[in-house]
Amino acid sequence: MKWHKQIALAGALAMLGACAGQAPLAGSGAAPPPAEAFRLSPGDKVKIATFGEETLTGDFEVSPAGTIAFPLIGEVKAAGLQTDELSKAIEAKLGDGYLLEPKVSVQVASFRPVYVLGEVNKPGEYPYTQGLTVRGAVAKADGFTYRANEKRVFLKRAGEAGEREYELTADFPVLPGDTIRFGERYF
Repeated sequence: MKWHKQIALAGALAMLGACAGQAPLAGSGAAPPPAEAFRLSPGDKVKIATFGEETLTGDFEVSPAGTIAFPLIGEVKAAGLQTDELSKAIEAKLGDGYLLEPKVSVQVASFRPVYVLGEVNKPGEYPYTQGLTVRGAVAKADGFTYRANEKRVFLKRAGEAGEREYELTADFPVLPGDTIRFGERYF
């Protein structure tokens, strides 16, 4: 009976080891680009709440010009700012002759989508979720085709001129607006 317990323990340890995560692929490719703090860009939707002022609360979309049209104060630059920076900018403008000590909260209501292209089963536009990795984006696109090169990924960050090639690792971060493309493998 002792050997049954040992086999069961070894099986449980093997299963736990499999759940520990996938190690990055070996190779000489560049490391994944760092995931910076999220900054607003055109197409992002934000929920802005001005405490005590229901008419100054609502959902706003960052325009192609990088601004939001906010009641009373007009256009406010949003592109390139983090949510806390945008709330401070709105507070400053509202405090300049409109409200006494305004308190503004900004949250992202929805992010720009990501685009998964190339050798995946269902290429297309997919909603971004926080913590998304390239492997997660592949899963959203129904996995790789049989021709896919699963070791390399081409990535174009929003606002960059062109795509760059990277070695594909398990924890490769994706940001809103990214275009991810998988090439074809050659044998």
